[in-house]
Amino acid sequence: MRNRELEIARISSPLRAAFAISRGAKTEAETVRVRITEGGAAGRGECVPYGRYGETVDTVAAAIESLRSQIEGGMDLAGLQAALPAGAARCALDCALWDLEAKTTGVPVWQRAGLPAPRPVETAVTISLAAPDAMAEAAKAAPGKLLKLKIGAEDDVARIKAVHLARPDARLILDANEGLIAETFPALAKAAAKLGVVLIEQPFPSGKDEALIRRPGPVAVCADESAHTRADIQTLARSYDAVNVKLDKTGGFTEALAMVRAARQSGLGVMVGCMVAGSLSMAPAVLLAGLADAADVDGPLWLAEDIADGLVFTGGLVSPPGPALWG
Repeated sequence: MRNRELEIARISSPLRAAFAISRGAKTEAETVRVRITEGGAAGRGECVPYGRYGETVDTVAAAIESLRSQIEGGMDLAGLQAALPAGAARCALDCALWDLEAKTTGVPVWQRAGLPAPRPVETAVTISLAAPDAMAEAAKAAPGKLLKLKIGAEDDVARIKAVHLARPDARLILDANEGLIAETFPALAKAAAKLGVVLIEQPFPSGKDEALIRRPGPVAVCADESAHTRADIQTLARSYDAVNVKLDKTGGFTEALAMVRAARQSGLGVMVGCMVAGSLSMAPAVLLAGLADAADVDGPLWLAEDIADGLVFTGGLVSPPGPALWG
């Protein structure tokens, strides 16, 4: 039996401002953090339980706890994939096991995973859903030149116009979080194409993706809520131009890496995204972003206080995680 110890912590991190999307708003990031120690080394992982998929902090922590004996007995990454379904609980454990392996062997995650050497990557910076004037002011203060606008309410075109006028230098991503309707989408896409928009995420509810098979072409469309694991890729390729890969949905770094590669093989563009959380949650995604066309890993910027040894953001760039953080 391996001499391991599993620690589970529930973390509540206040946000510096309310984070609003088409489904609602929140003022705290609720996460579950795990730490696996073995032989003087420690691997860490963190996940965001997501109510959209029926997850809570308590159910995710309980799912992790249910594997305590197996994890402490030496369960490896392959065993973990079989023991838990894709989702937040597996994500935290999977990332912790990758980190533990790196700490015990001295081989960094990026080398073991066959990723490009880490480098700073451009990240989208999210503008929370609000009135057009408020979103324009937020855009003026946002670093970088890639902005993600949360939409999915009345006057969306007015929001896009306001942000474009405030930041004509910026490329814009629209994220509807399933909040648009098929009848008005062509007109919105046409208007967006003239206002600096380069990508539209998940316009319609998951399960109604067929409305995009004959989608308008001015702006590429990216799957988010409809995208979970590599098993979805072939179906998504019929309706979308790109896919947003999020570790909390894939169930960790292992499946996210496989999903990115499957998307590439199917001709889909790739964004590596995130939920709202701190640097420990974001670190694996920053490494994975080396294989992506775009990254949305600005979660730590929303926190009032991030974890120690967190990611460093400079303008619109985020530097790779240091070994003290992850990987």
